[in-house]
Amino acid sequence: MSPSRIFVARLAGTSVFDPVGDRVGRVRDVLVVYRKNDPPSVVGLVVEIPGKRRVFLSIGRVTSISSGQIITNGLINVRRFEQRGGEVRVIAELLGRRVVFADGSGEATVEDVAIEESPTGEWAVSQLFVRRPKVGPSPFGKGPTTLVAWNEVREKQERGAAQSAEQLIATYSELKPADLANTLLDLPPQRMLEVAEELPDDRLADVLEEMPESEQVQILTKLDDDRAADVLDQMQPDDAADLIAQLSDERGEHLLELMEPEEAEDVRMLLTYAPDTAGGLMTTEPIIVSADATVAEGLALIRRHELAPALGAAVCVTLPPYEAPTGRFLGIVHFQRMLRYPPHVRLGTLLDPSLEPVTADTSAAEVSRILASYNLVSVPVVDEKHRLVGVVTIDDILDYLLPDDWRSQDEDEPVKRGPSDETGSIRIVNGRRGGSGTR
Repeated sequence: MSPSRIFVARLAGTSVFDPVGDRVGRVRDVLVVYRKNDPPSVVGLVVEIPGKRRVFLSIGRVTSISSGQIITNGLINVRRFEQRGGEVRVIAELLGRRVVFADGSGEATVEDVAIEESPTGEWAVSQLFVRRPKVGPSPFGKGPTTLVAWNEVREKQERGAAQSAEQLIATYSELKPADLANTLLDLPPQRMLEVAEELPDDRLADVLEEMPESEQVQILTKLDDDRAADVLDQMQPDDAADLIAQLSDERGEHLLELMEPEEAEDVRMLLTYAPDTAGGLMTTEPIIVSADATVAEGLALIRRHELAPALGAAVCVTLPPYEAPTGRFLGIVHFQRMLRYPPHVRLGTLLDPSLEPVTADTSAAEVSRILASYNLVSVPVVDEKHRLVGVVTIDDILDYLLPDDWRSQDEDEPVKRGPSDETGSIRIVNGRRGGSGTR
Protein backbone atom coordinates (compact mmCIF):
# COMPACT_ATOMS: atom_id res chain seq x y z
CA MET A 1 0.00 0.00 0.00
CA SER A 2 1.04 3.57 -0.54
CA PRO A 3 2.71 5.03 2.56
CA SER A 4 1.54 8.54 1.76
CA ARG A 5 -0.86 10.42 4.00
CA ILE A 6 -4.45 10.46 2.70
CA PHE A 7 -7.14 12.97 3.67
CA VAL A 8 -10.48 11.26 4.13
CA ALA A 9 -12.71 14.03 2.76
CA ARG A 10 -10.86 13.73 -0.55
CA LEU A 11 -11.67 10.01 -0.68
CA ALA A 12 -15.42 10.67 -0.85
CA GLY A 13 -16.60 9.53 -4.27
CA THR A 14 -13.28 7.88 -5.16
CA SER A 15 -13.67 4.87 -7.44
CA VAL A 16 -12.90 1.37 -6.12
CA PHE A 17 -11.39 -1.07 -8.62
CA ASP A 18 -10.77 -4.80 -8.64
CA PRO A 19 -7.34 -6.21 -9.60
CA VAL A 20 -8.17 -6.33 -13.32
CA GLY A 21 -9.31 -2.71 -13.45
CA ASP A 22 -13.10 -3.06 -13.31
CA ARG A 23 -14.80 -0.42 -11.18
CA VAL A 24 -16.89 -1.99 -8.40
CA GLY A 25 -18.12 1.08 -6.55
CA ARG A 26 -17.34 4.41 -4.92
CA VAL A 27 -16.13 5.30 -1.43
CA ARG A 28 -18.73 6.98 0.77
CA ASP A 29 -16.93 6.92 4.14
CA VAL A 30 -14.05 5.57 6.19
CA LEU A 31 -14.75 3.52 9.31
CA VAL A 32 -12.53 3.78 12.41
CA VAL A 33 -12.56 2.48 15.99
CA TYR A 34 -11.14 4.37 18.94
CA ARG A 35 -8.29 2.93 21.01
CA LYS A 36 -7.35 3.73 24.58
CA ASN A 37 -3.87 5.16 24.10
CA ASP A 38 -3.31 5.18 20.33
CA PRO A 39 -5.02 7.13 17.52
CA PRO A 40 -8.16 5.55 16.05
CA SER A 41 -7.55 2.55 13.82
CA VAL A 42 -9.05 2.31 10.33
CA VAL A 43 -11.06 -0.90 10.01
CA GLY A 44 -12.55 -0.45 6.57
CA LEU A 45 -14.42 1.61 4.01
CA VAL A 46 -18.11 2.14 3.34
CA VAL A 47 -18.47 1.58 -0.42
CA GLU A 48 -21.49 2.18 -2.63
CA ILE A 49 -21.83 -0.56 -5.24
CA PRO A 50 -24.30 -0.74 -8.18
CA GLY A 51 -27.88 -0.60 -6.98
CA LYS A 52 -26.93 2.18 -4.53
CA ARG A 53 -26.24 -0.45 -1.88
CA ARG A 54 -23.65 0.51 0.72
CA VAL A 55 -21.37 -2.33 1.83
CA PHE A 56 -18.40 -2.77 4.12
CA LEU A 57 -14.95 -3.24 2.59
CA SER A 58 -12.40 -4.44 5.13
CA ILE A 59 -9.13 -2.52 5.10
CA GLY A 60 -7.44 -5.91 4.84
CA ARG A 61 -9.00 -6.28 1.39
CA VAL A 62 -7.47 -3.04 0.13
CA THR A 63 -4.16 -3.24 -1.68
CA SER A 64 -3.75 0.43 -2.65
CA ILE A 65 -5.21 3.72 -1.44
CA SER A 66 -4.75 7.09 -3.11
CA SER A 67 -6.88 10.20 -3.56
CA GLY A 68 -7.57 9.09 -7.13
CA GLN A 69 -8.42 5.40 -6.79
CA ILE A 70 -8.63 2.44 -4.44
CA ILE A 71 -7.73 -1.10 -5.50
CA THR A 72 -9.00 -4.24 -3.77
CA ASN A 73 -7.70 -7.80 -3.82
CA GLY A 74 -10.89 -9.08 -5.48
CA LEU A 75 -13.19 -10.04 -2.58
CA ILE A 76 -16.27 -7.96 -1.67
CA ASN A 77 -19.17 -8.78 0.60
CA VAL A 78 -22.46 -7.39 -0.75
CA ARG A 79 -24.43 -7.61 2.49
CA ARG A 80 -25.78 -4.13 3.30
CA PHE A 81 -23.52 -2.21 5.66
CA GLU A 82 -24.63 -1.96 9.27
CA GLN A 83 -22.61 0.11 11.70
CA ARG A 84 -21.48 -1.74 14.82
CA GLY A 85 -21.10 -0.35 18.30
CA GLY A 86 -17.78 1.44 18.76
CA GLU A 87 -17.39 2.15 15.05
CA VAL A 88 -17.22 5.77 13.92
CA ARG A 89 -17.73 7.05 10.38
CA VAL A 90 -15.16 9.74 9.73
CA ILE A 91 -17.05 11.83 7.17
CA ALA A 92 -20.48 11.40 8.71
CA GLU A 93 -19.54 11.70 12.38
CA LEU A 94 -16.04 13.14 12.89
CA LEU A 95 -16.08 16.08 10.51
CA GLY A 96 -17.56 19.09 12.26
CA ARG A 97 -16.73 17.94 15.78
CA ARG A 98 -15.23 20.44 18.20
CA VAL A 99 -11.86 19.74 19.81
CA VAL A 100 -9.74 21.55 22.39
CA PHE A 101 -5.96 21.79 22.27
CA ALA A 102 -4.11 19.86 24.96
CA ASP A 103 -1.80 22.84 25.55
CA GLY A 104 -4.77 25.02 26.52
CA SER A 105 -4.50 27.31 23.49
CA GLY A 106 -8.19 27.12 22.68
CA GLU A 107 -10.57 25.05 20.59
CA ALA A 108 -11.20 24.29 16.93
CA THR A 109 -13.50 22.40 14.55
CA VAL A 110 -12.41 19.30 12.63
CA GLU A 111 -12.59 19.90 8.86
CA ASP A 112 -10.68 16.85 7.63
CA VAL A 113 -8.93 13.75 8.95
CA ALA A 114 -5.65 12.31 7.66
CA ILE A 115 -5.04 8.57 7.73
CA GLU A 116 -1.65 6.93 7.26
CA GLU A 117 -0.26 3.43 6.93
CA SER A 118 2.24 2.18 9.52
CA PRO A 119 5.26 -0.02 8.69
CA THR A 120 3.24 -3.00 9.93
CA GLY A 121 0.52 -2.36 7.32
CA GLU A 122 -2.06 -0.92 9.72
CA TRP A 123 -3.97 2.22 8.75
CA ALA A 124 -4.76 4.74 11.48
CA VAL A 125 -5.68 8.38 11.98
CA SER A 126 -2.47 10.41 12.00
CA GLN A 127 -3.51 14.07 11.94
CA LEU A 128 -6.53 16.33 12.02
CA PHE A 129 -7.04 19.38 9.82
CA VAL A 130 -8.80 21.84 12.12
CA ARG A 131 -10.02 25.43 11.96
CA ARG A 132 -9.77 27.78 14.91
CA PRO A 133 -12.54 30.30 15.64
CA LYS A 134 -12.42 33.59 13.80
CA VAL A 135 -10.66 36.31 15.79
CA GLY A 136 -11.20 39.94 14.82
CA PRO A 137 -12.02 41.11 11.28
CA SER A 138 -11.16 38.62 8.57
CA PRO A 139 -11.49 39.18 4.81
CA PHE A 140 -12.45 35.52 4.37
CA GLY A 141 -14.94 35.29 7.23
CA LYS A 142 -13.23 32.23 8.72
CA GLY A 143 -10.57 31.50 11.30
CA PRO A 144 -7.08 30.10 10.63
CA THR A 145 -6.48 26.41 9.94
CA THR A 146 -3.76 24.08 11.15
CA LEU A 147 -2.70 20.42 11.13
CA VAL A 148 -2.43 18.74 14.52
CA ALA A 149 -1.57 15.25 15.70
CA TRP A 150 -4.38 13.20 17.23
CA ASN A 151 -2.81 13.31 20.70
CA GLU A 152 -2.50 17.13 20.60
CA VAL A 153 -6.26 17.63 20.95
CA ARG A 154 -9.21 16.06 22.68
CA GLU A 155 -12.83 16.09 21.66
CA LYS A 156 -15.17 18.65 23.15
CA GLN A 157 -18.60 17.45 22.11
CA GLU A 158 -21.13 18.15 24.81
CA ARG A 159 -23.77 15.49 25.33
CA GLY A 160 -26.87 16.37 23.33
CA ALA A 161 -25.18 19.26 21.53
CA ALA A 162 -25.72 19.59 17.81
CA GLN A 163 -22.68 18.71 15.76
CA SER A 164 -21.79 21.09 12.94
CA ALA A 165 -22.70 19.59 9.59
CA GLU A 166 -21.11 22.29 7.44
CA GLN A 167 -18.07 20.26 6.44
CA LEU A 168 -20.11 17.11 5.79
CA ILE A 169 -22.45 19.08 3.53
CA ALA A 170 -19.47 20.51 1.65
CA THR A 171 -18.03 17.01 1.20
CA TYR A 172 -21.25 15.78 -0.39
CA SER A 173 -21.99 18.97 -2.34
CA GLU A 174 -21.69 17.26 -5.74
CA LEU A 175 -23.99 14.32 -4.96
CA LYS A 176 -27.25 14.09 -6.85
CA PRO A 177 -30.37 14.48 -4.66
CA ALA A 178 -31.16 10.75 -4.74
CA ASP A 179 -27.59 9.86 -3.72
CA LEU A 180 -27.55 12.47 -0.95
CA ALA A 181 -30.89 11.14 0.31
CA ASN A 182 -29.42 7.63 0.49
CA THR A 183 -26.38 9.01 2.30
CA LEU A 184 -28.55 10.74 4.91
CA LEU A 185 -30.63 7.62 5.40
CA ASP A 186 -27.44 5.72 6.28
CA LEU A 187 -26.52 8.21 9.04
CA PRO A 188 -27.50 7.77 12.68
CA PRO A 189 -30.95 9.37 13.14
CA GLN A 190 -29.72 12.36 15.16
CA ARG A 191 -26.90 13.06 12.71
CA MET A 192 -29.35 12.82 9.79
CA LEU A 193 -31.53 15.49 11.39
CA GLU A 194 -28.52 17.73 12.08
CA VAL A 195 -27.40 17.58 8.47
CA ALA A 196 -30.92 18.08 7.13
CA GLU A 197 -31.40 21.20 9.26
CA GLU A 198 -28.25 22.79 7.81
CA LEU A 199 -29.01 22.06 4.15
CA PRO A 200 -30.23 25.03 2.07
CA ASP A 201 -33.99 25.08 1.50
CA ASP A 202 -33.83 24.07 -2.17
CA ARG A 203 -31.30 21.29 -1.54
CA LEU A 204 -33.33 19.89 1.36
CA ALA A 205 -36.48 20.02 -0.79
CA ASP A 206 -34.77 17.96 -3.50
CA VAL A 207 -33.55 15.45 -0.92
CA LEU A 208 -36.95 15.08 0.76
CA GLU A 209 -38.51 14.26 -2.62
CA GLU A 210 -36.18 11.23 -2.80
CA MET A 211 -36.88 9.91 0.72
CA PRO A 212 -39.50 7.48 2.06
CA GLU A 213 -42.52 9.19 3.61
CA SER A 214 -41.63 8.21 7.18
CA GLU A 215 -38.24 9.96 6.99
CA GLN A 216 -39.81 12.95 5.22
CA VAL A 217 -42.21 13.40 8.11
CA GLN A 218 -39.45 12.83 10.68
CA ILE A 219 -37.31 15.61 9.22
CA LEU A 220 -40.15 18.05 8.60
CA THR A 221 -41.39 17.57 12.16
CA LYS A 222 -38.01 18.72 13.50
CA LEU A 223 -38.07 21.96 11.47
CA ASP A 224 -39.78 25.06 12.81
CA ASP A 225 -42.94 26.02 10.93
CA ASP A 226 -41.43 28.90 8.96
CA ARG A 227 -38.49 26.77 7.75
CA ALA A 228 -40.79 23.84 6.95
CA ALA A 229 -43.03 26.11 4.85
CA ASP A 230 -40.00 27.49 2.98
CA VAL A 231 -38.85 23.95 2.15
CA LEU A 232 -42.34 22.95 0.99
CA ASP A 233 -42.36 26.00 -1.29
CA GLN A 234 -39.25 24.60 -3.00
CA MET A 235 -40.69 21.11 -3.52
CA GLN A 236 -42.66 19.97 -6.54
CA PRO A 237 -46.35 20.60 -5.73
CA ASP A 238 -47.28 16.92 -6.03
CA ASP A 239 -44.47 15.89 -3.66
CA ALA A 240 -45.37 18.68 -1.23
CA ALA A 241 -49.00 17.56 -1.29
CA ASP A 242 -48.03 13.95 -0.58
CA LEU A 243 -45.93 15.09 2.38
CA ILE A 244 -48.55 17.40 3.84
CA ALA A 245 -51.09 14.61 3.57
CA GLN A 246 -48.96 12.61 6.04
CA LEU A 247 -49.16 15.37 8.68
CA SER A 248 -51.94 16.12 11.10
CA ASP A 249 -54.74 18.26 9.63
CA GLU A 250 -53.88 21.08 12.02
CA ARG A 251 -50.19 21.30 11.15
CA GLY A 252 -50.80 20.71 7.47
CA GLU A 253 -53.23 23.61 7.30
CA HIS A 254 -50.88 25.84 9.30
CA LEU A 255 -47.99 25.12 6.92
CA LEU A 256 -50.20 25.83 3.91
CA GLU A 257 -51.03 29.22 5.40
CA LEU A 258 -47.32 29.98 5.78
CA MET A 259 -46.42 28.92 2.22
CA GLU A 260 -46.34 31.29 -0.74
CA PRO A 261 -49.96 31.76 -1.88
CA GLU A 262 -49.35 30.48 -5.43
CA GLU A 263 -47.52 27.37 -4.20
CA ALA A 264 -50.13 26.71 -1.51
CA GLU A 265 -52.93 27.01 -4.06
CA ASP A 266 -51.40 24.28 -6.23
CA VAL A 267 -50.92 22.02 -3.23
CA ARG A 268 -54.47 22.57 -1.98
CA MET A 269 -55.81 21.64 -5.40
CA LEU A 270 -53.80 18.43 -5.48
CA LEU A 271 -55.01 17.48 -2.01
CA THR A 272 -58.59 17.46 -3.27
CA TYR A 273 -57.89 14.48 -5.54
CA ALA A 274 -57.64 10.85 -4.49
CA PRO A 275 -54.02 9.67 -4.40
CA ASP A 276 -54.69 6.86 -6.92
CA THR A 277 -56.02 9.17 -9.65
CA ALA A 278 -54.37 11.29 -12.33
CA GLY A 279 -55.22 14.39 -10.28
CA GLY A 280 -53.50 12.99 -7.22
CA LEU A 281 -50.36 12.00 -9.15
CA MET A 282 -49.91 14.93 -11.51
CA THR A 283 -47.56 17.86 -11.30
CA THR A 284 -49.11 21.28 -11.84
CA GLU A 285 -46.03 22.89 -13.43
CA PRO A 286 -45.71 21.60 -17.02
CA ILE A 287 -44.32 23.80 -19.80
CA ILE A 288 -47.28 25.74 -21.21
CA VAL A 289 -47.18 27.95 -24.32
CA SER A 290 -49.57 29.60 -26.77
CA ALA A 291 -50.31 28.28 -30.23
CA ASP A 292 -48.38 31.26 -31.67
CA ALA A 293 -45.16 30.34 -29.84
CA THR A 294 -42.39 29.24 -32.16
CA VAL A 295 -40.21 26.15 -32.23
CA ALA A 296 -37.27 28.32 -31.11
CA GLU A 297 -39.23 29.49 -28.05
CA GLY A 298 -40.32 25.95 -27.20
CA LEU A 299 -36.77 24.59 -27.39
CA ALA A 300 -35.50 27.45 -25.24
CA LEU A 301 -38.00 26.52 -22.52
CA ILE A 302 -37.04 22.84 -22.38
CA ARG A 303 -33.32 23.68 -22.23
CA ARG A 304 -33.66 24.97 -18.67
CA HIS A 305 -31.18 23.18 -16.41
CA GLU A 306 -33.57 22.75 -13.49
CA LEU A 307 -36.30 21.14 -15.60
CA ALA A 308 -36.93 17.42 -15.02
CA PRO A 309 -36.33 15.37 -18.21
CA ALA A 310 -39.88 13.98 -18.23
CA LEU A 311 -41.35 17.51 -18.15
CA GLY A 312 -39.01 18.62 -20.92
CA ALA A 313 -40.11 15.86 -23.28
CA ALA A 314 -43.08 17.90 -24.53
CA VAL A 315 -44.70 21.34 -24.30
CA CYS A 316 -48.41 21.87 -23.72
CA VAL A 317 -50.31 24.30 -25.97
CA THR A 318 -53.38 26.05 -24.55
CA LEU A 319 -55.50 29.16 -24.86
CA PRO A 320 -54.80 31.89 -22.28
CA PRO A 321 -54.23 31.98 -19.36
CA TYR A 322 -51.02 29.95 -19.49
CA GLU A 323 -50.81 28.77 -15.87
CA ALA A 324 -52.74 25.76 -14.57
CA PRO A 325 -55.70 25.71 -14.67
CA THR A 326 -55.23 27.20 -18.13
CA GLY A 327 -57.54 28.13 -20.91
CA ARG A 328 -58.80 25.38 -23.18
CA PHE A 329 -56.19 22.66 -23.80
CA LEU A 330 -55.23 22.40 -27.48
CA GLY A 331 -52.60 19.65 -27.48
CA ILE A 332 -48.94 18.85 -26.94
CA VAL A 333 -45.83 19.05 -29.08
CA HIS A 334 -43.07 16.50 -28.49
CA PHE A 335 -39.54 17.87 -28.38
CA GLN A 336 -38.37 15.48 -31.11
CA ARG A 337 -41.00 16.92 -33.45
CA MET A 338 -39.73 20.43 -32.67
CA LEU A 339 -36.24 19.36 -33.68
CA ARG A 340 -37.48 18.45 -37.16
CA TYR A 341 -38.83 21.91 -38.03
CA PRO A 342 -37.30 25.36 -38.61
CA PRO A 343 -37.12 27.72 -35.59
CA HIS A 344 -39.84 30.07 -36.91
CA VAL A 345 -42.60 27.42 -37.25
CA ARG A 346 -45.53 27.94 -34.88
CA LEU A 347 -46.15 25.20 -32.30
CA GLY A 348 -49.90 25.31 -32.92
CA THR A 349 -49.27 23.63 -36.29
CA LEU A 350 -47.26 20.76 -34.76
CA LEU A 351 -49.75 19.33 -32.26
CA ASP A 352 -49.89 15.55 -31.79
CA PRO A 353 -53.40 14.63 -33.00
CA SER A 354 -53.22 11.08 -31.63
CA LEU A 355 -52.76 11.93 -27.94
CA GLU A 356 -55.90 12.51 -25.92
CA PRO A 357 -55.66 14.02 -22.44
CA VAL A 358 -57.01 12.25 -19.37
CA THR A 359 -59.31 13.71 -16.75
CA ALA A 360 -58.28 14.34 -13.17
CA ASP A 361 -60.36 11.40 -11.91
CA THR A 362 -58.80 8.88 -14.32
CA SER A 363 -57.38 5.96 -12.36
CA ALA A 364 -53.65 5.52 -11.94
CA ALA A 365 -53.96 2.09 -13.58
CA GLU A 366 -55.49 3.63 -16.72
CA VAL A 367 -52.79 6.33 -16.85
CA SER A 368 -50.14 3.58 -16.58
CA ARG A 369 -51.76 1.72 -19.48
CA ILE A 370 -51.77 4.85 -21.65
CA LEU A 371 -48.11 5.64 -20.96
CA ALA A 372 -47.09 2.05 -21.72
CA SER A 373 -49.32 1.61 -24.79
CA TYR A 374 -48.16 4.77 -26.55
CA ASN A 375 -44.54 4.84 -25.31
CA LEU A 376 -45.03 8.19 -23.57
CA VAL A 377 -43.17 9.81 -20.69
CA SER A 378 -46.03 12.16 -19.78
CA VAL A 379 -49.76 12.56 -20.36
CA PRO A 380 -51.77 15.82 -19.96
CA VAL A 381 -54.60 16.10 -17.42
CA VAL A 382 -57.67 18.31 -17.99
CA ASP A 383 -60.69 19.28 -15.91
CA GLU A 384 -64.38 19.13 -16.87
CA LYS A 385 -63.99 22.36 -18.88
CA HIS A 386 -61.08 20.88 -20.87
CA ARG A 387 -58.62 23.21 -19.16
CA LEU A 388 -55.11 21.88 -18.55
CA VAL A 389 -54.53 21.32 -14.82
CA GLY A 390 -51.27 19.34 -14.97
CA VAL A 391 -49.41 16.37 -16.42
CA VAL A 392 -48.67 12.92 -15.05
CA THR A 393 -45.08 11.90 -15.79
CA ILE A 394 -43.55 8.45 -15.91
CA ASP A 395 -41.70 9.05 -12.62
CA ASP A 396 -45.00 9.95 -10.92
CA ILE A 397 -46.41 6.60 -12.03
CA LEU A 398 -43.29 4.68 -10.98
CA ASP A 399 -43.45 6.24 -7.51
CA TYR A 400 -47.05 5.08 -7.28
CA LEU A 401 -46.48 1.54 -8.59
CA LEU A 402 -43.34 0.75 -6.61
CA PRO A 403 -43.74 -0.38 -2.97
CA ASP A 404 -43.63 2.36 -0.35
CA ASP A 405 -40.23 1.22 0.93
CA TRP A 406 -38.59 0.69 -2.48
CA ARG A 407 -35.85 3.23 -1.69
CA SER A 408 -34.60 1.18 1.25
CA GLN A 409 -35.18 -2.35 -0.06
CA ASP A 410 -32.26 -4.72 -0.52
CA GLU A 411 -31.84 -6.24 -3.94
CA ASP A 412 -32.93 -9.89 -4.10
CA GLU A 413 -30.40 -10.99 -6.67
CA PRO A 414 -26.68 -11.20 -5.81
CA VAL A 415 -24.28 -8.92 -7.64
CA LYS A 416 -22.30 -10.76 -10.29
CA ARG A 417 -19.03 -9.42 -11.57
CA GLY A 418 -16.50 -10.96 -13.92
CA PRO A 419 -16.07 -14.57 -14.96
CA SER A 420 -14.44 -16.32 -12.00
CA ASP A 421 -12.09 -15.96 -9.05
CA GLU A 422 -9.26 -17.48 -11.05
CA THR A 423 -9.25 -14.49 -13.41
CA GLY A 424 -8.81 -12.09 -10.52
CA SER A 425 -12.31 -10.61 -10.81
CA ILE A 426 -14.51 -9.69 -7.87
CA ARG A 427 -15.80 -12.66 -5.89
CA ILE A 428 -18.95 -12.14 -3.84
CA VAL A 429 -19.50 -13.62 -0.39
CA ASN A 430 -22.77 -13.74 1.49
CA GLY A 431 -21.58 -13.40 5.07
CA ARG A 432 -22.04 -10.05 6.81
CA ARG A 433 -18.43 -9.02 6.43
CA GLY A 434 -16.97 -12.42 5.69
CA GLY A 435 -13.57 -13.56 4.60
CA SER A 436 -10.18 -13.09 6.15
CA GLY A 437 -9.50 -9.63 7.43
CA THR A 438 -12.95 -9.39 8.98
CA ARG A 439 -12.99 -7.97 12.45
